[in-house]
Amino acid sequence: MTADYSFKMPKDNLLKEILFPHDKVRNIQDSMISDIYRSLSNKKNIIVHAPTGIGKTVSALAPCLSFALKKGLTIFFLTSRQTQHKIAVDTLKQIKKKHGNDFGVVDLIGKKWMCLQEADALQNSDFLEYCKKLRDNDECEFYLNTRKKSRQPTIIASNKLNELKVLGPMHVQELVGECGKQRLCPYEMASLMANDAKVIIADYSYIFNPNIRDSLFARTGKKMEESIIIVDEGHNLPARARELLTARISSFMIERALKEANKFEYFDAVVKLKNLKDIFENLGAELNFNKEEKFVRKHEFIDNVKESMDYDGLVSDLAFIGDDIRERQKQSYVSSVGKFLEAWLGNDEGFARILTKMPNGNLILNYKCLDPSLMTMDVIERSYATIMMSGTLIPTAMYADILGFPKESVEKVYGNPFPKNNRLCLIIPETTTKFTRRNDEEYKNIANVCNKIVDKINGNSILFFPSYDLRDKVYKHFFEACKKKKIIEKQNLSKEEKENILEEFKRNKKEGCVLLAVSTGSFGEGIDLPGDFLKGVVIVGLPLEKPDLETKELIDYYQEKYGKGFEYGYVFPAITKCLQNAGRCIRSETDKGAIIFLDERFAWQNYYKCLPSDMDFKISKNYEQRIGRFFGS
Repeated sequence: MTADYSFKMPKDNLLKEILFPHDKVRNIQDSMISDIYRSLSNKKNIIVHAPTGIGKTVSALAPCLSFALKKGLTIFFLTSRQTQHKIAVDTLKQIKKKHGNDFGVVDLIGKKWMCLQEADALQNSDFLEYCKKLRDNDECEFYLNTRKKSRQPTIIASNKLNELKVLGPMHVQELVGECGKQRLCPYEMASLMANDAKVIIADYSYIFNPNIRDSLFARTGKKMEESIIIVDEGHNLPARARELLTARISSFMIERALKEANKFEYFDAVVKLKNLKDIFENLGAELNFNKEEKFVRKHEFIDNVKESMDYDGLVSDLAFIGDDIRERQKQSYVSSVGKFLEAWLGNDEGFARILTKMPNGNLILNYKCLDPSLMTMDVIERSYATIMMSGTLIPTAMYADILGFPKESVEKVYGNPFPKNNRLCLIIPETTTKFTRRNDEEYKNIANVCNKIVDKINGNSILFFPSYDLRDKVYKHFFEACKKKKIIEKQNLSKEEKENILEEFKRNKKEGCVLLAVSTGSFGEGIDLPGDFLKGVVIVGLPLEKPDLETKELIDYYQEKYGKGFEYGYVFPAITKCLQNAGRCIRSETDKGAIIFLDERFAWQNYYKCLPSDMDFKISKNYEQRIGRFFGS
């Protein structure tokens, strides 16, 4: 792996060579643009750690588009957040406006979310079957208005395609609105536009899920070998890739499948599903509040099924019945059970098989992927080049390892572009959320320290906790101590609820308000609170994964494969979450704010060494005076 890789094109030459939409290139930004362009020229992958403020989107798109147009390549800009889709589209609009180059752009999200039928309630797999049924039976007017029997576009669709080309790059919601005017299928229109597009903006699944990727490439004539893959917010890719290869079944799903089979009079299937339910309950008989999970061997489960029925025959029967049920009611739990049984036959290497009993009694059997490279390596090896970027890709070597980047790939770490004197970074070793130290006295101590911190911050603060449960235990004491307005983040917020909380938070910036949130919740990443809207972030404790069987298996797997199990499987993922939370605070070069890590473990060498050196964290127990001086009070 090439860690120290630097090439800097002079700024004047850079603006001539690259389709850059702005009049000036910032410091550090020019390095990122040059390094990406040179890695493409050498046909090498590059992993980029680029903190907020560098302008990652334009710094990747401008050199990639310039190179792709010269070489006849297609760019796939992959991101999991809608806000980032919009930033990418707006950047391409600016490039087109300044340079006038003729290149097509398509913004894609999940097919279900582009559909003009009323199908929001369906699971993705059920939606795809429902969509196929409507198309096959000529029952979808949107599809019929868009495609002929030959799959060629209709006259209406062809005319609209020409119109959309003139309108230029547009966000997916704009495309859906335009298609809705003439009752055309937005997804099919996007697919038609993708044939000639130089840039396709999409979710990770469009490239890293092989079924979706193969379908997209077949429809658009694209080839992996002629594609540049840009992975935005790349720190999210390992978890997403693992989830794509994970399968699960629950006692709840089996119960629903039983009701479906009864409802549609598949009585043989009812008997088989009852047997499966009994097997499930027997496997979980020993689980209780003292023992919530256990490993289940592959053949242990298969042999239990084979005692009363043919395993392969059961898989086939449930697939057939599930298809029929979907024909009648759009979705099917019977089909989901069948798909799990098929997935269970997969390999053991890189997977864990775990049965868990939830507090409500629901049993969940997981065939859990441990190795994201099983999903990502093929894309990285076959693409022309893969560019992975994020503000929290430290250490780059870990992401290179676990995602399967070849040894000759480039790693690049850029410094923070914002003035250091606008940022106060403190580690306060006064408390801990360590499990063995959790008690009411420690919760009260955390609440008191948090109150002293936010009292010294002139404006709004966010407190990030490792879990909702711990947050609530601290809040009992914090509520009385803190005189500022307090807002509590609830679990599973809707988009509207999240926006309402942010608006309320912003309205209270003058008096100062405290949002008590959770590291992995709705506000941990992906929100932007520039200027005076947020003056301080406090990360309360390390958001380490629960040391359950999956985490232990992940640590063991990475230890055996890389010799860094504890770091890769436990420590670095928690530090990444902390840095994502910290990144909410300072979003521009004029912002001023305090970033505080509150837990004695942050001062321990094995955790402290994981923090970016350019953040220059100071360990201090004299925090009230430091914060007061920083904010001038």
